[in-house]
This record gives sequence, structure tokens and C-alpha cells, in this order.
Amino acid sequence: MINTMDRKGFLRRAKQWLTPGMHIKRWFVLILLGITMLAVGAAMYLLDVYRTAPDTWWLPLLSLAALRFLPRIWRVIIFGSLGVALVVWGISGLNRSLLAPFLQPGSQILDELMAYYRRKRGPRVVAIGGGHGLSTLLRGLKAYTGHLTAVVTVADDGGSSGRLRDSLGILPPGDIRNCLAALSNDEALLTQLFQYRFGGDLEGLEGHSFGNLFISALSAITGSFEEAIAESGRVLSVQGRVLPATLHNVRLIADVINPTTNQSMQVRGESRIPQAAGYIRRVWLEPPDAPAFPPVVQALLSADIIVVGPGSLYTSILPNLLVRDLLAALQTSTALKIFVCNTVTQPGETDGYTCYDHARALEAHFGDEIFDLILCNQNYEGTLPDGIDWVQDDARAQRDSRVRCLDLADHQRPGAHDAARLAAAILQLYQDWQGMAAW
Repeated sequence: MINTMDRKGFLRRAKQWLTPGMHIKRWFVLILLGITMLAVGAAMYLLDVYRTAPDTWWLPLLSLAALRFLPRIWRVIIFGSLGVALVVWGISGLNRSLLAPFLQPGSQILDELMAYYRRKRGPRVVAIGGGHGLSTLLRGLKAYTGHLTAVVTVADDGGSSGRLRDSLGILPPGDIRNCLAALSNDEALLTQLFQYRFGGDLEGLEGHSFGNLFISALSAITGSFEEAIAESGRVLSVQGRVLPATLHNVRLIADVINPTTNQSMQVRGESRIPQAAGYIRRVWLEPPDAPAFPPVVQALLSADIIVVGPGSLYTSILPNLLVRDLLAALQTSTALKIFVCNTVTQPGETDGYTCYDHARALEAHFGDEIFDLILCNQNYEGTLPDGIDWVQDDARAQRDSRVRCLDLADHQRPGAHDAARLAAAILQLYQDWQGMAAW
């Protein structure tokens, strides 16, 4: 039974080497052609020896080795099959020896090749957002495409990013650091180091993450924040790009309505907005005319899929779209535009919000019908912390033909998206959309 299973496994793996799009068959054919020509030359020489050599003791052995006691067609089949098997085995072993230092432990060459070419043929995806929601999305999408661009807000002014922004005058690196880690090919030791946060035992470093300090140091060395991001991506072997929405120093300001007095007040700073008592009516950037980072505009205009969210609605998603050039490129792009709604509400920002409320908050700022599809979670299993509720697909959302409700929740972490489910849903929606466009 074991031998049978091993043989079936070998045959299955051998067939996979011939899968279309692997860019391997052409080299197999070339190698086989070269070996065939060598074999023809050797056969001509042996045939000449066999015919002209005197009758010696080794001639019967040569005849036996040539299987002359069998019909010619069977000799062709046997030697041809044996030759092909040895060539495949030899090439596989050679590749394994050459590539072993570059493979992850436990991974197979064929699996890595198939994944590489699948990602190479994947769609061009631009993901807009921030925080842990965007990182989760990128972690899932990188299994399907190598053409990923993450666009993150630079309005963050809290925590380690805010302190570095105030003290060094650089753009906040926190969300960028999270996206770089999510897109890394190796989310093991190096990524853990990048995400490491210093404790309170080191004066002046407490609360800072190593990645934030690393990007800040590279900004000083290269003299460019965007170059520091690119170099950080090379260090982490990132699939895709992480780009800031703008290179200008912008501040997020919110108009917050006090529910008791019904009076409005302005709250300045991304980190202070969720702490304000009341509900958010609208947000804007200061200065309002900060230009978008040009590569972001280029990525949006050439994208196949644009995904907005998940992430903090008012403090992560909206600040990106408030960059006017970025919004114009989004509206102009012919890509499939998908809004991914959060699975749960966020205290101080979206208390009591449904899926419809999330979409309406965006469209109230930027106009109706900016999204082709709205993706909403419909699995509400699990216990959530106090003050947090599931974002429901209410009746108003169900009447919207753009809304698609699926099980997108992480069953191990209630309230979070499952990276694999979310990415698979987005790619399936894109395939369906392509089919409808072709029809």
C-alpha cells in the first residue's frame, strides 16, 4: 500500500511539473532534445563497433544489454521511458540542490514555483486603509497576486508614530510598518524584530517599535521618507509596495456633535477624535489641498481591483480618500472598486453603525456610487468585548444591489477578519465581475 501511494504521489507531482504557465516544459524539451542527439551519436558509435568488431566474449553481453531479444517497438518504449524518468529525476534533484538554501523549511520546489507563477499572473490590486484591518487584508491577498500596492494614511499622530512625527518631523511610520510586515515573504524572526516594541525599562525608548525607529533612521540616511520605505521593503523581502497617500504633513480634523447639547466642536488630531464625546459628522484634512504621492495615482489608474477598507472608518480610511488627487484617481479608474466593511463597531467612531451606515458615511463625503461592490461579514458568532458590537447587514444594506454578505470572520479571533476568507472572496468577486463584463 505504501509503495502504491508513493508511486501515485510521484506521478501526481510529475504531472504538476507540466502544468501550463510554469515556464518549465520548454526547458524539458530542450534538455531532452540535447540528450537525444547525444544518444544518437553514442548509438551510431556502438552500432559501428558491434558490426565491425571481431567475435569476442563481450558481444553477447552487449546484445543482451540492448534487449535485442525483444521486438524493436518494445525496446524503444523501454529505453525512452527510462530516459525520460532519469532526466526528470536528475533535473528535480539538481533544482533541489541548487534552490535548497533559498526555500523555507518544509516547502517544496514545485509548490514554490506554482505559487510564484500564480502570483505573477494575479491582478493588480490597490488596497487603501490603515491599521490592523489593512494588514489582515494584505496578508491574505499576497497569496494570490504579486502586484499589490498598499496605500496608507499619514495622518496618524498617536503612540510611537506621533512621538516620532513631533520630535523628528517625519511622516508617521506606524501603519506603513504594519503593512510591510504583512507583505513580507518571511513573517518569522525578522518581521517579529520589525514589530518589536520596547518596554518601559529603557528610558526614552518605551512604547517605540523597532520598525518605526528603523524607518526613521533610514529616512535620515537616505534623505527621503519614500526611499526609506522602499529600502525597508527590500530588507523584509516584501511582495508588492507600501505607499503613503501623500508626502505632506497633514492633520485630521473632525466635526463632532455633542449628543447632550447638540453643539458641534472641532477636534484636531487623529488620536483625539475617538476620545471626543459625541458622534462624528464629518472629517477633513489640513491643509485640504495636499497633493497625492504620484506613484499612488499611477497605481490607482492602472489597477484591476481597488479595495477600500477594512480599517477605522474616520481615522484610517477617510484620511486617504480626503487627498483630492487620490480621490480623483479612484473615481477615474476603471478597476473594480470594493468597499470592505468592518466586522465590528469601533468605540468613539462607529458606535451603533450598520453596514449601510459605514457605506453612507463614505458616500456622504465623496458622493454616491463610488463603489461597485460592498463586502460585509454575516457571521456574528463569538463573544465581543464590552462596548463593541457586530456590524449587521441591516434591511437598508440588503436593498442595495451592491452589497455582498459572506462569512468573513476569523473564528479564532471574534471581531477580526479572516485573511484567507477575505482575500478569496475579493478574488472571486473579481472573477465574477470579469465574467459579467465579458458577457
